[in-house]
Amino acid sequence: MKKQLLQAVAAAAFIGTLSFGALAQNAAIVNGKAIPKARMDMLAQQLAAAGRPVTPEMQGQLREEVVAREVFMQEAQKQGLDATDDYKAQLELARQAIMIRQLFDNYRKKNPVTDAEVQAEYDKFVAANGGKEYKARHILVEKEEDAKKIIADLKKGAKFEDIAKKQSKDPGSGANGGDLDWANPSSFVPEFSEAMIKLKKGEMTQVPVKSQFGYHIIRVDDVRQAQLPKVDEVKPQITQQLAQQKLQKYQEDLRAKAKVE
Repeated sequence: MKKQLLQAVAAAAFIGTLSFGALAQNAAIVNGKAIPKARMDMLAQQLAAAGRPVTPEMQGQLREEVVAREVFMQEAQKQGLDATDDYKAQLELARQAIMIRQLFDNYRKKNPVTDAEVQAEYDKFVAANGGKEYKARHILVEKEEDAKKIIADLKKGAKFEDIAKKQSKDPGSGANGGDLDWANPSSFVPEFSEAMIKLKKGEMTQVPVKSQFGYHIIRVDDVRQAQLPKVDEVKPQITQQLAQQKLQKYQEDLRAKAKVE
């Protein structure tokens, strides 16, 4: 009797060890089917990639989520939904999306943006935006005669900011008294830039400046050397932009080489 009892205890301990080992590897067992913890890890990675990092306190919620999904999956399979044409079509689309994402991720890993590429792009940015910056105001109207009248009124002492608020057709600057803030000449259309850079601090155009938008009266309030960020300050943005350009070219090259009939 004692021997049988010891055997039973040993057997129970062995079974308990097996159960503990299974639970250590699995998140749960649903209707007899083991749900691996790897499924929780994958879900956590997806949430983190979407900007929702998983904290230790959220492990219970993750477990409940994978359990609920398994319950729903088992019911869907019972109903034979995994044999429908609609399911198969959507499954194929999902498979393609995953494979394509893996392809692009693999390309990015093998073709990282180098510091030399970032510096070269930054140098182009400096070349295009260096030099002087202008703090200017303008009044935009549709007709040349209206622009000429405004210039005459300004010469008589009318306030530039007041006229801009009342008459300027530029919705962006009109409400701010025509203020365009600090900007590089390359930020404006050529006709505007050419007239603006001829003005000194405090000067105003004496004749209307015509552009595709209408007629401008321009005043320069100040001039300074361009205040450009250091390369380290914009490195993340440049890196992201170059990485996207590389990936786009890779996609275009693959498409161009493909034989499509």
